[in-house]
Amino acid sequence: MGGKVGPVQNGQPLTYDPSKKGPIKNRSCTDVLCCILFLAFVGGLVAVAFFAYTYGDPKLLLYPVDSNGQLCGLGSHRGKPNLFFFDLVKCGRMGPGVFLNGCPTPQVCMSTCPQKNYVAVADFTTNNKNSLICKDGTDKSAKTVLDLVKDDDCAAYYLKSETVLNRCLPLSDLLNLANNAVTVITDSGEQNLTDSSNSSISGAALNTAKRTTYNLTNETGMTAEDFQRGVSVLQQFLKAKEYGEKIISDIVATWWMMLVILILTMFVSLIWISVMRWIAGIMVWFTIIAFVGLFGFGTGYCFYEYYNSRNGEEAYNIYIAGSTFTFQKARLFLGLGITCGIIFVIVVLILMFLCQRIRIAIALIKEGSRAVGSMMFTLVFPLFPFIIQLVVIGFWAAVLVFLASIGRAQNVGENNVTFANGTVDEDAIKQQTKDLFQQVPCSTDTNDTLGSVCGYLKYGKGDYTIYLQVYNVFMMFWLVNFTIAFGQMTLAGAFSSYYWAFDKSKDIPTFPLLSAVWRCFRYHLGTLAFGSLIIAIVQLIRLMLEYVDQKLKGSENPVAKFFIKCMKCFFWCLEKFLKFINKNAYIMTAVYGRNFCMAAKDAFFLILRNIVRVVVIDKITDFLLFIGKLVVVFAMGTAAFFFFDGRIPYLNTYTPTLNFYLVPIVIVIIGSFVIVTCFFSVYEMAVDTIFLCFCEDLEKNDGSADKPYFMNKDLMKVLGKKNVIDKKDD
Repeated sequence: MGGKVGPVQNGQPLTYDPSKKGPIKNRSCTDVLCCILFLAFVGGLVAVAFFAYTYGDPKLLLYPVDSNGQLCGLGSHRGKPNLFFFDLVKCGRMGPGVFLNGCPTPQVCMSTCPQKNYVAVADFTTNNKNSLICKDGTDKSAKTVLDLVKDDDCAAYYLKSETVLNRCLPLSDLLNLANNAVTVITDSGEQNLTDSSNSSISGAALNTAKRTTYNLTNETGMTAEDFQRGVSVLQQFLKAKEYGEKIISDIVATWWMMLVILILTMFVSLIWISVMRWIAGIMVWFTIIAFVGLFGFGTGYCFYEYYNSRNGEEAYNIYIAGSTFTFQKARLFLGLGITCGIIFVIVVLILMFLCQRIRIAIALIKEGSRAVGSMMFTLVFPLFPFIIQLVVIGFWAAVLVFLASIGRAQNVGENNVTFANGTVDEDAIKQQTKDLFQQVPCSTDTNDTLGSVCGYLKYGKGDYTIYLQVYNVFMMFWLVNFTIAFGQMTLAGAFSSYYWAFDKSKDIPTFPLLSAVWRCFRYHLGTLAFGSLIIAIVQLIRLMLEYVDQKLKGSENPVAKFFIKCMKCFFWCLEKFLKFINKNAYIMTAVYGRNFCMAAKDAFFLILRNIVRVVVIDKITDFLLFIGKLVVVFAMGTAAFFFFDGRIPYLNTYTPTLNFYLVPIVIVIIGSFVIVTCFFSVYEMAVDTIFLCFCEDLEKNDGSADKPYFMNKDLMKVLGKKNVIDKKDD
């Protein structure tokens, strides 16, 4: 059965062993070296976290940094918490990239944001410098207003601004600015200024400015189109901010209602899994028959239409992506008929050869539902690994933030680390940070198009915190996969104890789940660490490839891009394959207490000897889980839609008034999918465990009194087998 082949190709078939009936109790610790390595790496993560907590301060990330790398509101800028941008247009010209790469314009710290509109061109002739906003240490008396603006020592203009996350942004007058099309610098160099409310520009100054031409375009690189583009980006930011505030208010107003619906999702998922033992066969066979009937009807209909239109000239015009494609009717239906016919024949042939295995798969799925139903706590168990994963991710994020703030912390040290001229006392920094970090001196190149731009803070010699961040990410991958492996092995131990119980009414352990948890902690932490380490390494490589791929997006090297895409595809496939092997290795370890390599080898060859069954049951299980997820998520999403849209009359008194009623609906759909996935992962693990146990049962036993089958009566009936001793399933 199951396409067994010789032991040379697929390993030695299993033989009967009376001492191995279910999860063995006499076992020893496995993969001890991997366990020690795992604990050492966890200790290293604790050391990194301690280091980050000691030298970092997340509050510093809330403070903006000026062009000299100094924190606004702290140190020499105490009392100046707000960051002012000389030219927001340059920020807008960068688009969304400004959030990653920073704004390429001089930035200074201010006590308060500008409270009026000002354009420096109005003072070019008067040389009035009272309204200028300039860099720290700028000697206004040494230059004219025109030279101060040309040299980026002072801002060419500013608008009435408000504080947003300690940044000065022109929120109130931005729309008015765009509507009036105030052009600071045009292509021809003329300043076309439109007076607006709260403007400090006098009429005389406007007339003088309009009569005077200053060609600043070449000096600043800014044109009228740049200005409008920058305003457009800032408007998008304002709209996003407004939408974000409305979405948050909707979530606050409906959080408890969404929680109620998500709790209902848990009960619906539980009910669905419980009834799978009765409806699994109906769903599978109905779908197969409907599929065959659909393609059979489609084949006949397409050839019928082809026969009737074979001598005609009728054609169809199909519009795709703005293009029009013309197909002759006869050829179109002939192609569709051939396609449907090929699919129909393939499906019929598959059914002819795999009908028996489909029946076995359905019986195993039903047995998985019975196993879950007999151990209801297994449905709750995935919540604990899920919570642990959230804690791990939260810990990773906290360490990441603390490490990211270390570079800023060196500007605030306990003692003064800057000289009177604004340069950095590197010796003081090294002393305060134990010689791990240094300040990169600022550039003073005045020929740069951005003027005198400060070199931003680096992380010091060797970029230590960069390596610590990589280590932190790697440990996050390892710990998350370790938690997933722990959940899989625990469930495998519980469900294997169900399968290998000859009399289900009395042979199942009293606390199978707790026993499985104890075996994992007591004996197999090293095996879990080994398997999860392999997955973590592959995931880290994939992350690095994604980083390289992002860096090559602007490259013109097609060969490099091709190899990166190939490597990404290879490691994606490798990760999927390793996860499959790992899960089955954990099942074998949970049952027999073998180390990772032996368990992976035994599971691999066992699957290879039953490869056809594996494919059939895997696809049928995936199909049933997909149908289950679709039904539950769709039902909960529909219920949320009718409730929040006010379409349930007797619940209208509880329906809140929302800005976007789709917000809670989308959150309910996402939350329902997560919950259903957690519940159905238990069901999937039950089917996988029972399947491996079933394959071993067939190879080891023959139904005699000494070697009875442990499979249930439905499976024995499908296979045409029976035990000499009657077996009690319930």
